[in-house]
Amino acid sequence: MRAQSSAIGPTRIAVTTTPAARPTASGTLLAALGVVAFSLTFPATAWGLEGFGPWSLVAVRCVLAALIAGGCLLALRVPPPDRRHWPGLAVVAAGVVAGFPLLTTLALRTSTTAHAAVVVGLLPLTTALLSALRVGTRPSRAFWAAALTGAAAVAAFTVQQSGGALSTADLYLFGALLVCAAGYTEGGRLARIMPGWQVIGWALVLCLPLAVPGAAVALAYEPVHLTAHSVAGLLWVAVGSQFLGLVVWYRGMAAIGIPKASQLQLAQPLLTLVWSVLLLGEHLTVAAPLTAAAVLVCIAVTQRTRG
Repeated sequence: MRAQSSAIGPTRIAVTTTPAARPTASGTLLAALGVVAFSLTFPATAWGLEGFGPWSLVAVRCVLAALIAGGCLLALRVPPPDRRHWPGLAVVAAGVVAGFPLLTTLALRTSTTAHAAVVVGLLPLTTALLSALRVGTRPSRAFWAAALTGAAAVAAFTVQQSGGALSTADLYLFGALLVCAAGYTEGGRLARIMPGWQVIGWALVLCLPLAVPGAAVALAYEPVHLTAHSVAGLLWVAVGSQFLGLVVWYRGMAAIGIPKASQLQLAQPLLTLVWSVLLLGEHLTVAAPLTAAAVLVCIAVTQRTRG
């Protein structure tokens, strides 16, 4: 009986640890897919600006994404969230659906996608800070050291590229960091209560009453020149970035936690640099890939530390 008991013991351990590992692995994969989708946002926005004004592009992308999300919610007969969840959804809507797209689009009128991508590398640190304040997470010292190292590299790059003074585009980008981090934090918290696609879906629907008249006014005042690039860019930021990317991103955050998921975004600037060269033909300075590579190293550190 002793031999049988000792043989059964390891089997029980293997069975109980496997389910815990799967959510972590799948959550990391989902969050990583979200990062890939987001890495295409700035190049797609640059394409969209070839045919749309900044206000038109943001409003129309919101309308398209909201119609898709609303159609999915209606087709699946998803009941509205409880009243207590609407304030959080409003934060997601203000930060992720409206604030971040608008501020980054305004920045990209005068900034290259490569520069904007490296500056937005500060988003993981900003998200982790707001998460610690809002959700009560307590990452380890090694986690913070790696995050601050990546942030310092991005800050040095921004100052060097701007000639020692921040440009208007940089101010737009830093504002975008704050509102997006707030939206990510609230979205990650809500994704533990409801499916991630419903979080972004209801946030998009919440913006629809403002987005429709906003799009009508913007299209009336800003000229539109439809091209293959502008249409492709609009469709990607509306469907890929605004809806599908956020669906997998919030599901990933719910599985592995907000701080660790946010640190996966340290890879986003490097991916965007690749897209900016391949899709836009931009010429990179030496500092851009070096800075992106430096913050990318922080991923390995933060993903090995426990919150």
